[in-house]
Amino acid sequence: MSWLVLIISGMFEAVWAIALGRSEGLSRLVPTVIFFSALLVSMGGLAFAMKEIPTGTAYAVWVGIGASLAVVYSMATGQEPFTIMKMVFILGLIGCVIGLKAVSH
Repeated sequence: MSWLVLIISGMFEAVWAIALGRSEGLSRLVPTVIFFSALLVSMGGLAFAMKEIPTGTAYAVWVGIGASLAVVYSMATGQEPFTIMKMVFILGLIGCVIGLKAVSH
């Protein structure tokens, strides 16, 4: 259960990061509300998962999921350019996250 919560929390980490970028310094209402809501869900889920998953592993997985999704979203929406090398490194990051899960007890 902790791993599922951690994965969902990582997804919400991407949501709050993207919303923060769209909030223009927390000056736009809707992105700001999305930012704080997603931040609460994301941090709460991370805290829950860390009851059973070691801190370093949980944090690395959480950040890896969030960062990967944020970059993919940014490339898909044209906010940053798509390159094959970016995709290679994102896949490498995802592979490392899977590896951390595989070696965790």
